Amino acid sequence: MSFLWDLIQQSQLSKSAQRTGGLEERVIMLEAQLAHTQRLLHETLMRLEQRLGDDLNGDGRIGP
Repeated sequence: MSFLWDLIQQSQLSKSAQRTGGLEERVIMLEAQLAHTQRLLHETLMRLEQRLGDDLNGDGRIGP
């Protein structure tokens, strides 16, 4: 469940970063946060497919 902990930590970091920095810094931070969230979502989906044994994302296969 480390991926959920990563998500919680990323959320806390982004909250503190939003309080400081200019627009360009904030955009860079948001892009990094989005990429991290997408990786976590993909990992979560793969684990759910493996656990449930079902093709949840409709790609014709189960898991990675």
